[in-house]
Amino acid sequence: MALADAKAGIRNEAGIAAVLGILKQAFGERFQTGESFRAQHAHTTTYIPAQLPDAVVFAETSEDVQAVVKACAAHKVPVIAFGTGSSLEGQVNAPQGGISIDFSRMNRVLEVNAEDLDCTVEPGVTREQLNNYLRDTGLFFPIDPGANASIGGMASTRASGTNAVRYGTMKDNVLAVTAVTANGEEIRTARRARKSSAGYDLTRLFVGAEGTLGVLTSVTLRLQGIPQKIAGGACAFPSVKAACDAVIMTIQMGVPVARIELLDAVQMRACNRYSGLTYDEQPTLFLEFHGTDETVALQSAQFAEIAAECGGGEFAWTSNLEERNKLWKARHDAYWASRALAPELAALSTDVCVPISKLAECVAATQADIEEHGLLAPIVGHAGDGNFHVLVLFDDKTPEGIAVVEAFVARLNARALAMEGTCTGEHGVGQGKMSFLEQELGGAVDLMRQVKQALDPDAIFNPGKIFHVH
Repeated sequence: MALADAKAGIRNEAGIAAVLGILKQAFGERFQTGESFRAQHAHTTTYIPAQLPDAVVFAETSEDVQAVVKACAAHKVPVIAFGTGSSLEGQVNAPQGGISIDFSRMNRVLEVNAEDLDCTVEPGVTREQLNNYLRDTGLFFPIDPGANASIGGMASTRASGTNAVRYGTMKDNVLAVTAVTANGEEIRTARRARKSSAGYDLTRLFVGAEGTLGVLTSVTLRLQGIPQKIAGGACAFPSVKAACDAVIMTIQMGVPVARIELLDAVQMRACNRYSGLTYDEQPTLFLEFHGTDETVALQSAQFAEIAAECGGGEFAWTSNLEERNKLWKARHDAYWASRALAPELAALSTDVCVPISKLAECVAATQADIEEHGLLAPIVGHAGDGNFHVLVLFDDKTPEGIAVVEAFVARLNARALAMEGTCTGEHGVGQGKMSFLEQELGGAVDLMRQVKQALDPDAIFNPGKIFHVH
């Protein structure tokens, strides 16, 4: 399970020592080996133990990245790209030691082509920073994973989030990347054209590779026009099945919902307490519609009719910015709200994704599993995509506590796979999902290994992630 796959690898002590000397001379104060710096660049978001790099380099240019990669490649030392550290499956851990490249200083918006609805940014730009920059252009970048993640990290983990039901995921919104490969050279995977039949789709190869094939140095993104009107609200349902039925009917009827999020009763209790809300503690859908005054009113009315038909309560929608912000702030704070239910316990955040026709069945079976094993585990999901998250609160100080939660995660993934789903809708594989990827894709993982071997023959890029290199 996750802890077994997060084991430490074999360290190249001589190579690491040589690279530390080279990079110290090259980068001066932008090269740090202090334990506090290294600890900040290892995994701490969920229960997978932190595995610290040997040093951190604060890159400022593509040339800096090339210099680090060339030194590490020459001495066969691991390179781990670091954006904001918000990934959830151990992606930024350094199980074999090595060098963490911090991209927080590569945070420039390089180009905005408003007429073409695209932009190019450095990987350290965060989604909030980008949207603040774009505001005066009338454009925005819609992918919203909740955390203020970096664009490079979002591309590397193929992130999505609350807006994916309307705007797609990172794979749909990245037009091109530049990346430093194992020989230390920078390549560009595509141009800005909206379509191309020119060779292999290298862009999508790097998007979702979790830094295992190269290090991204820029990302070219699709943009959207800021909607004239945004409206949203919440609607409670008597059961998860009723809420999911409303989701399915909304999608099948072609109602262009921008966000449709499912929170179970336990999650609603947590959000009420943490965010000062007063909603009924029942399975609830949070929704948002984008368009004009007329279209958002029509879409809201259409959903209200669907909700009533599925046994839901009143759908009170609003276009008031303050009220909408409070609603979505509560949704984005769901992780911390859940942690606050039992702050003395550790937390494991995991996700699966199934066809939306199977969502109600999968969530209900998961809730029954939680109850049967006496777990405290709120559920929240991007219902329009069939993707849901479970945050299991548990005692990580005992082997028994860890064994119980890892067995639960194994059953959850087996359940999703049995329903033609996937072991991860948006968290990525990292260290935590490695064994489930093998179960999901079988021999296709061997093909991934061949791609890895071809592009990274010495396995220096983020080793110990996605799959083991045999």
